[in-house]
Amino acid sequence: MTSTSVDRTGKYELDTQANRVFMTTQASNLLNFGRGVANPWGGAGWLDDFGRLDPSEGVQTWISCRMAHVYSIGTLLGFPGSEKIVDTMVSGLRGMLHDKEHGGWYPSLTLRSDGSLDHGTEKLCYTHAFVMLAATSALLAGRPGAKRLLEDAIETYDRFFWDEDEGLAVDTWNTEMTELDGYRGVNANMHSTEAFLAIADVTGDESFRERAGRIVTHVVEWAKANNWRIPEHFDENWTPLLDYNADKKDDQFKPYGATPGHGIEWSRLITQWAISTYGWDAQHHRVSAKAQPYVDAAQHLFERAVRDAWQADGEPGLVYTTDWQGRPIVHDRMHWTVAEGINAAATLYQVTGRDFFRSWYATFVRYVDEHLADHVNGSWWHQLDEHNQVLRTVWPGKSDLYHAFQSTLIPFNDPALSITPAVARG
Repeated sequence: MTSTSVDRTGKYELDTQANRVFMTTQASNLLNFGRGVANPWGGAGWLDDFGRLDPSEGVQTWISCRMAHVYSIGTLLGFPGSEKIVDTMVSGLRGMLHDKEHGGWYPSLTLRSDGSLDHGTEKLCYTHAFVMLAATSALLAGRPGAKRLLEDAIETYDRFFWDEDEGLAVDTWNTEMTELDGYRGVNANMHSTEAFLAIADVTGDESFRERAGRIVTHVVEWAKANNWRIPEHFDENWTPLLDYNADKKDDQFKPYGATPGHGIEWSRLITQWAISTYGWDAQHHRVSAKAQPYVDAAQHLFERAVRDAWQADGEPGLVYTTDWQGRPIVHDRMHWTVAEGINAAATLYQVTGRDFFRSWYATFVRYVDEHLADHVNGSWWHQLDEHNQVLRTVWPGKSDLYHAFQSTLIPFNDPALSITPAVARG
């Protein structure tokens, strides 16, 4: 780890007043930046560099979900205007983004040149996991329609995406929900885990925490067998496809190779699941015997990710992907990887007490301040090149707030709880 100057203010150090002020200011700036996210059709659009809607991107279901989640938390925090934004997102999710004929949710809606709407040709588990997350947060925030949205989302997910025999989620159906693609992915299962934990925390239905644990156990086994680099892509028999997208290495959602940012993100989710399931002693940084192997695995995942990805090419930042020997493939820096680094480092520090994680927290927060945060126009740059200059090839504009906003809150809340109920209780 390196830094360009000594932090004498404590601005980047966890558990200091200066860091609290910095992160709170970031949270407020992010919520202000996203005020214009509502699309005239309903749901959420894609935000550009200045927080305006990019009409070329249409209405995105996953952004609608993420913004419903973010502004549900904003509602709980008393941020002005949050309720209206959540209600617009929920209305879009219950309305035009929902396929009333075949069930489920379209991934997006874009306007064709002839005035008709293009809703794509697929129904994605990734999208449906975020619908469940959005609905749990909106429900906790007391927004109308949220309860019905959650019921519909769970029913659809259970019918089409959850494979009870495997204890994993399938990935992609056609629009009519009649043909299941043979691809299986870990990314959709990661966000399913996040949604399951939130459902359990909000509704008290512990069967969803048990489901999350089944996914977690698979991921830990795969990662351990692969030197703590998580295989991302699988065939229908759950055989790893380590060469998947070798000809499209920087794919927006399915890149080739290992994604260190996902290793980091999983390290927090695994820890959250383990301590929420088996318990921990927060005062003494001790976990139960049953939780310990999972917390150990989480630490291995985090350590492998930062060892492979941080300054892998000599410049600060986490490279996007590596090969299976840990060598960088796509050198771009994605903002979400550092946001998840902040979350995971803070969580693992709270749970283990290791200064190793406290130091990484400071490193990541400094990187946000020096490279990612747009101190002029707001929000965070979503993609930088290997020299930390703004890049727009994969993530043009500043599409949503989800990763960045959560990283301003998760470090200061109960790591055993999903963030919305943690904020509601705290």
